[in-house]
Amino acid sequence: MNVLAVDVGGSHVKCLASGQPVPRAFVSGPALTAAAMVRGVLALARDWRYDGVAIGYPGPVMHGAPVREPYNLGAGWVGFDYAAAFGRPVKVINDAAMQALGSYQGGRMLFLGLGTGLGSALIVDGALEAMELAHLPYRKGRSYEDYVGERGLERLGKKKWRKAVFEVVESLRVAFAPDYVVLGGGNARKLKPKMLPDDVRLGDNANAFLGGFRLWNEPGAARPGEPTSGAGRPAPAAGARAERRPGRRP
Repeated sequence: MNVLAVDVGGSHVKCLASGQPVPRAFVSGPALTAAAMVRGVLALARDWRYDGVAIGYPGPVMHGAPVREPYNLGAGWVGFDYAAAFGRPVKVINDAAMQALGSYQGGRMLFLGLGTGLGSALIVDGALEAMELAHLPYRKGRSYEDYVGERGLERLGKKKWRKAVFEVVESLRVAFAPDYVVLGGGNARKLKPKMLPDDVRLGDNANAFLGGFRLWNEPGAARPGEPTSGAGRPAPAAGARAERRPGRRP
């Protein structure tokens, strides 16, 4: 099955279809609506063939649909008919969860997406848990996102921002006890591998597309909530479970 994976971010919308070598993108921003996103993606993907669409959405998703308007984009995302707009079956998942799914290599993994905001997801033995940690209070009346998101980078500068990232990682690592932490998102490139503890890894934005493909159960890839055996290899299962409600521990 050919899949079009769409990664919706606060600064860009990126897309890639199965078998294509290079993603395509356009600028998003605070005025971008769901309808405008679909028009932009259809224009970029007009010469690609795909049977289904996977969308990484920058906000909470329940039962395959956004349940809150995004903080960094325009309105009109909740209640929008994505399948009708694309003319294809569509699966919607939280954007951090989609990149986490593409980054997963087995065990218990905490994913933190360092971009315009802060994305977060936890995968435990193949069961995917999308989380909404970004706007929880952290320090001095500010949220986690205020420290490690784009606004935090601009306010603190790169050196202090890096220190804040490592402090947040340590705080959340104590809370969730993962086997390893993956730092993804566009600003993860501002960190260098030699700076990281042994159990913290840098992700790759391309993993968001892999996660989108995995949503449609490509051979050799785990689906959200599906048990795995070994380092990310799927074990036989009757079917995938739905992405769990943000904020609930597995």
